[in-house]
Amino acid sequence: MKERKSAEAPMRERTPARKMAKQLARPLRKERPDYDYLRRVFRYLRQDLGVEVERAPKRLPVVPTEAELRRFYEAVWKARRTQDMVLVRTFLYTGVRVSELTRIRLEDVDLERCQIRINRGKGSKDRIVPFPSSFREVLALHVDGMRKQGATHLFESVRRKPYTDRGVRKIIARYAEAAGLAHKVSPHKLRHFLLTWLKKQGLDDALIQPYSGHATRRSLEVYSKLAIGEAQEAYNEVIGRFPL
Repeated sequence: MKERKSAEAPMRERTPARKMAKQLARPLRKERPDYDYLRRVFRYLRQDLGVEVERAPKRLPVVPTEAELRRFYEAVWKARRTQDMVLVRTFLYTGVRVSELTRIRLEDVDLERCQIRINRGKGSKDRIVPFPSSFREVLALHVDGMRKQGATHLFESVRRKPYTDRGVRKIIARYAEAAGLAHKVSPHKLRHFLLTWLKKQGLDDALIQPYSGHATRRSLEVYSKLAIGEAQEAYNEVIGRFPL
């Protein structure tokens, strides 16, 4: 009895990616493409071939608890390094990204309004972030001290160079280790703590967004109608309960 041949045709071996790239380059070369053009061409190519983009599932960030945050800040306080203390409190009160914090200049700090201007934030957008009035005196002393030293940025090294992202991350990691926390603490987690905490206090997303730097297509229309004054008023009402 003869064996039945499989109805399924064997899968054809794929052309090596490098060779296929050379074949595709021939017709594309005459178009003198740039990166954006190629990106759009391959987006349409994926659609025509029915190729789905595989995205890794988003994992919820590990946000420190209030108890862990207090232990973390206690380690900062015990170190008696004023600039580190001001840096950590600026993170905790404003929720800025580490790349934004390192670019804050002294002229960006408005002590009268308790606001800091963030220039060229995510998406190259400028925005205003508030800080509590209880932090104004400490921040004012720091700003005055930095000006007397000839600094231009809010946080600079003894060599008068702005802090780097890596340097700030090392500072945060050092205090997290000193506090004996089970989870690593990063600038991003401090940001998540503030935004999560504000949400728990009952602040609406539309009031958090103007200074958080977040924007979605769905909410842009609502957010664009809110002034920073409204957001800061809501912020001031709850920030006095912040666990520091």
